Amino acid sequence: CSIANALSYDYAASDECLASPQKPQYSGGIIQNPDLNEGLKGWSTFGDAKIQHKELGNNAFIVANSRVHPYDSVSQKLNLQKDNLYTFSAWIQVSKGKVPVSALFKTQKGSTIAGTVIAESKCWSMLKGGFTVDASAAVQLYFESNDTSVDIWVDSVSLQPFTEKEWMSHQDQGIEKNRKSKVRIQAVDGKGKPLSNATISVELRRASFPFGCAINKNILSNKAYQNWFTSRFSVTTFEDEMKWYSTESSQGKVDYSVPDAMLEFSKKNNIQVRGHNVLWEDPNYQSEWVKSLSPTDLSKAATNRINSIMSRYKGQLICWDVVNENLHFDFFESKLGNTASAVFYNLAQKIDGASTLFLNDFNTLEEERDDKSTPARYLQKLRDIKAFPGNQNLKLGIGLESHFSSSAPNLPYMRAAIDTLGATNLPIWLTEVDVQSSPNQGCYRMCLTDNNFKNLPTGDVVDKLLAAKSVVGRTDVDGFFEASLIHGDYRVKIQHPTAATSSFKKLNVVPSTGAATQTLRMQFAGDESKEYTTAEL
Repeated sequence: CSIANALSYDYAASDECLASPQKPQYSGGIIQNPDLNEGLKGWSTFGDAKIQHKELGNNAFIVANSRVHPYDSVSQKLNLQKDNLYTFSAWIQVSKGKVPVSALFKTQKGSTIAGTVIAESKCWSMLKGGFTVDASAAVQLYFESNDTSVDIWVDSVSLQPFTEKEWMSHQDQGIEKNRKSKVRIQAVDGKGKPLSNATISVELRRASFPFGCAINKNILSNKAYQNWFTSRFSVTTFEDEMKWYSTESSQGKVDYSVPDAMLEFSKKNNIQVRGHNVLWEDPNYQSEWVKSLSPTDLSKAATNRINSIMSRYKGQLICWDVVNENLHFDFFESKLGNTASAVFYNLAQKIDGASTLFLNDFNTLEEERDDKSTPARYLQKLRDIKAFPGNQNLKLGIGLESHFSSSAPNLPYMRAAIDTLGATNLPIWLTEVDVQSSPNQGCYRMCLTDNNFKNLPTGDVVDKLLAAKSVVGRTDVDGFFEASLIHGDYRVKIQHPTAATSSFKKLNVVPSTGAATQTLRMQFAGDESKEYTTAEL
């Protein structure tokens, strides 16, 4: 089929455990008997499990029991095609408790994890994932849980292939729907009459979508660094300067002079700042004096830290990474109890509740084999924090560090992970995106420039993403010109054959809340300082 008629991607996901599973996405795709309404047709035993077809009410499903090995489960044989991108989903339940269950695809080279869910008894949880294959091959789908005492229930299974062109078309459609608005500009003369055959040039000056880069204190004294950074980015994070070991290297000697100066620089250049970070669970990034504290004194010191930094910068930052990497590490929780993170978020909310309070961790997108930080683990941590008394209305955010290896990223898995986390309706930020590069390149993981702030090839890729985009066209007989524009700030230039000069206007394009196309009237001869916004419509 043509790309225009390609099957749409299904972004739906669930972060809830439901009484009944939903129908299989894509009607099951290439899965045979996806809703188990035809008994065990297409399904077989994997490993030493015994399988049964069961029905409860109007719902049919398959059960793997008598499991001895983690991989003992149900299976279906499939043929996969090289270079396709596969999106997978299934609804899972277990016979008791709450345990992780993964979906895997076995090839001659080994097994690939498609995704993982924390399944529960008495309700159904959606497992959503994806993967790519580097060679056409016959594979076996199966499920795995390290807890062999549980039976695994499976229903509404789907595996849908997409070509790379189809996948790219989904991205384009998503951008068009969510990041752009159709704007119709009408050029009129000083008397309000339409101007036909006027040339309209619309130049993007700054996109609304936040795109940033970390900075360090060297920017305060390096003009080349300043020019390179401020000409590109709208958001920043300070590399180390806000971290506890930087602001209080010795107990009681708190010094905010450097982050103060960096924040002032950012404000002066209209750069928004993320607060990174208040506390860090990794024991390797604690000052020696912090490591030496008793649990009682550590609790007091952590409370003082939260009060100190968040009170100082309250209302000046767009968000906070309150507890960094608390999926992988537990410096505070191991000493202060499992609710330590929840307590910290509770205090943070009381100090600066208007700001979004983020979790921030790695490998949720990058590495499907990291059991500590799967989307399911991330969701569970969010639930644990919100379950603490007083935290029900926390203004939370999801931070995904996104430290990728040099191998190609697993795009279907990444998309599914974002879908799953997006079911919370919380803001999602990719906070520390980089790709592992060759050693001896002179900076941590990924360099954008050389030491003189001249772009390296990686920097050129970033510039290509940020490049100002211009749209040029002519008005019709009624003075109208129409374009689909990325949300952001624009400079509009209007020229007409009857005039020797051009007219310049400012335009702010915002998400549409009404009509599919937003119409603006711009006077050719008028107040050039006037700013037009599609929000006025």
